[in-house]
Amino acid sequence: MAAPFPIADADLCVKCGLCLPHCPTYGLTQHEGDSPRGRIALMQGLALGSIPLTPKMELHLDGCLGCRSCESVCPAKVPYGRLIDAGRAALNTQHPARTRLPRLIGAVLTRRELRRAAGLALWLYQASGLQGLLQRWRLLGHGRLARLDSLLPPMAALPFSARGAGADGPADAALFTGCVSDLADGDTLAAAQRLLQRLGLRVAVPADQGCCGALHQHAGLTEEARACMQRNAAAFDGYAAVLGTASGCSATLLDAPDLLGQAQGGALRARVQDIHAYLLRRWPAGLQPQPLRARVAIHEPCTQRNVTGGGDAVRALLRLIPGIELMELDRRQACCGAAGSHFITHAEDADRLLQPKLEASRALQPDYIVSSNIGCSLHLAAGLRRAGLKGPEVLHPLALLDRQLGPGAPPGAA
Repeated sequence: MAAPFPIADADLCVKCGLCLPHCPTYGLTQHEGDSPRGRIALMQGLALGSIPLTPKMELHLDGCLGCRSCESVCPAKVPYGRLIDAGRAALNTQHPARTRLPRLIGAVLTRRELRRAAGLALWLYQASGLQGLLQRWRLLGHGRLARLDSLLPPMAALPFSARGAGADGPADAALFTGCVSDLADGDTLAAAQRLLQRLGLRVAVPADQGCCGALHQHAGLTEEARACMQRNAAAFDGYAAVLGTASGCSATLLDAPDLLGQAQGGALRARVQDIHAYLLRRWPAGLQPQPLRARVAIHEPCTQRNVTGGGDAVRALLRLIPGIELMELDRRQACCGAAGSHFITHAEDADRLLQPKLEASRALQPDYIVSSNIGCSLHLAAGLRRAGLKGPEVLHPLALLDRQLGPGAPPGAA
């Protein structure tokens, strides 16, 4: 059952409008209902019974990306992320059928055996040549099905095979693997392990961890999100640091007190650290990456910029690579439109938000585009493929850094 809507938090909003220029969806539509203050007004009306639930209201509230750029500029410190999650939970109470798709996706992502079955099916689909055949003959057409196919990440090897086992016994840090990263970004998780081990750190990968619960939380499925958070709080209990490679997952773990309370949730939040800043603080003076004469464009995810921090550490780590030319993919640092599952459920808006990134890539002609969030990377890579921009490789900054350190066995490896 959904908790009562936090009307006191909503009342902090004075409707000043300072958030409007920073809201990606308001920028697309120029409609007040697609702005933070407009959505807060709609949620207040729904909670107080003064505005009835309509399909149009659902569109306005579901259209929010959850980028939380509004929070970073709000003078009243309105906890907008908490409000939009609670608002969607209120929608679910009145319209339960709207939860079918997120529950279905969540069932796959939160169950390891189903996630592994999905990963194997994806690998077979690509390794058999079936995907290439369908694309070459345009058998999927040009509509929604073809776009969904374009989002599938290339699987060069069997999923879940890249990452090694974690350290036995006491560990300096624990690696959060998540669900989508575990399925589609094993190379980055393996790179993160190797980098930490090169610094002589013992890294644990708790087997009992699971999905961070972001999909459920942002769909208003509070109880399911709480169950995910409780599982992770138990799995990471006792570790000094919890490090994730996806900023969206780390941002969700930082919201643990909202779901678990200050005692259990606050303890988990205190352990979550940005992995880039963690590495940078411990980087030894004698560890020198191999030179790379390449142009590297940085896409900073909204969750990193507005919630977790660590963007400066990403840049500092990459500058350790001699010869590298760093640049910003988008100097405005605007949202790319990925936003969890938004780039699947709101394809048209997501692609409109992505277009400036594609145009920037065409102009800058980088050799690499780096992003610290798996959702952004999938969205960017798919957009580049659809646009025929085959030049830049999209990868995690830690994967690029690890690559430049070479294949040598890291000291302290388990």
